[in-house]
Amino acid sequence: MIAETVCSAVSAAGLGIAVVTAYRKRYLTAVRIAAYSLIPIGLVMTGIVEWLADTAFSPTAWAGFGVLGLAWVLFMTTRAVERRRGGTRKERRAAARAGERPDAVAPASAPSLGQSSRPANRPAPASRGEDDFSDIEAILKKHGI
Repeated sequence: MIAETVCSAVSAAGLGIAVVTAYRKRYLTAVRIAAYSLIPIGLVMTGIVEWLADTAFSPTAWAGFGVLGLAWVLFMTTRAVERRRGGTRKERRAAARAGERPDAVAPASAPSLGQSSRPANRPAPASRGEDDFSDIEAILKKHGI
């Protein structure tokens, strides 16, 4: 009952402001204000305000919103776990079957460009223990340091 009264008062005040705005010869703005001020009374007349008031004070409605929230949290949790594992169950089964096939091709670790990935003027390092700083030394020599 209070919500309907408040909405009616807001609509009446909005229409009053629209009349004052039209008196100042700002007709487009006055019509826009009138349109906005008719929305609350329209919501009262359709019964939406009463439904919202009944829902806001109903423990059953709040419990329903809680259940919907829990469902959303569970859904998002399963999506996050699914992304972490690498896809859906169907995708994991298909990947396992593809790995069992003898004619399956292993994925390439580097793109093949027709040439080797190393330039011809740079020798391959012999071992990681001995040539750790050879690249750094070459860069420093190139810059005269």
